Parts: sequence; structure tokens; C-alpha cells
Amino acid sequence: MGIFNSLLGNAGVVDKETLLKDFGKILIPDEQIETGFKLIRDTFIFTSKRLILVDKQGITGRKSEYLSLPYKSISRFSIETAGTFDLDAELKIWISSDHQPAVSKKFNKSVDVYEVQKLLASFVMG
Repeated sequence: MGIFNSLLGNAGVVDKETLLKDFGKILIPDEQIETGFKLIRDTFIFTSKRLILVDKQGITGRKSEYLSLPYKSISRFSIETAGTFDLDAELKIWISSDHQPAVSKKFNKSVDVYEVQKLLASFVMG
């Protein structure tokens, strides 16, 4: 099932130590990694200051784009939970006054999307 979820592009939780090892160089002083998720080659990281989206590009994945979304720029977000036969849930994030979500990510059943929503809410609304 793990390969099936990866092929579908669903996200799974990545431990903090791995995230710190791989992405510690892009953190600012006093910024802490809260949690992160992996989607095949892409990663997104919730820190104490911002949401970082790492987009691996190209065939080899050597080229990467690092998109930083300060929590204060997030205007709204939603979660769509899985139905009876679905194995995933989706998180959508809107920036400023955009009409379409700037971010849309699917999570597999190993991720508690309610906890993700709670974490995002605590940073955006806190």
C-alpha cells in the first residue's frame, strides 16, 4: 500500500531529525521544525515561523524550489476528509485574496489531517 500511496501522490509524515538534516540550512535563527510531510519527491514543512514547500523539479530532482509562506499571509484553509472508501484527505491553503488555493496537498491515511489543521490554525490564528 505504501508504493500505491506514493504513486497517487499522497503525503506521509517525515520525522523531525530527517527534516532538520535535509533542510536545516534554510531555517533562520530560533526557527524550529514542528512537523513535515513528503509527497514522492516534494516536501512541506511546518516551522514555528512559516510553511516551507520544497518542490523537486526535473527528471533527476536535483533542481529544487523552496516556497516560503509566512503564516500571516495565509488568509484561509480547508480540509476535506476521506469518504468511506477513500484513503486520503486534502488540505487547501489560500494566500491573501486569491480566489484559488495556492496550495493543495493530499494526505494518506497515516496522517491525521485534523492534527495538521489544528497545527496550521494555531500558527495562522495565534
